[in-house]
Amino acid sequence: QVQLVESGGGLVQPGESLRLSCAASGIIFSIYTMGWYRQAPGKQRESVADITIGGTTNYADSVKGRFTISRDNAKNTVYLQMNSLKPEDTAVYYCNADYTGSLGEYDYWGQGTQVTVSS
Repeated sequence: QVQLVESGGGLVQPGESLRLSCAASGIIFSIYTMGWYRQAPGKQRESVADITIGGTTNYADSVKGRFTISRDNAKNTVYLQMNSLKPEDTAVYYCNADYTGSLGEYDYWGQGTQVTVSS
C-alpha cells in the first residue's frame, strides 16, 4: 500500500533545468525524512539531497548551489529543483522515505525517473 511515485524527468541540454516530484501515499508523510538518490550506468547509487521533518536540508558536494530539495507536507510531496544541469547529472533519480524511531524502522523507495543531460 506504500507508494512513492517520481515524475518530472526527461532529456535536457547542459545548463537547463528540471523539477522532479515524488508523491507519497500509504505513510504518515510528516514523520519521514525524505531524500533523493541517483544511479548512473555502471556506478553505485549515491545520495543527492535529503530533508528532515524539521526542514533541515543536506546536499552532495557535487550538487551544492545548483539543486534545491523541498517538501510540502499538505500534499505528501517532495521536490528536487535542478538548475545548471551538467552531463554528469545523467542518472536514474530515486525518491526515498525513511523513518527510524520509537515506532520502528521503515524505508521505502520509488521506481525512479530518468534524467538525461546531453547536447
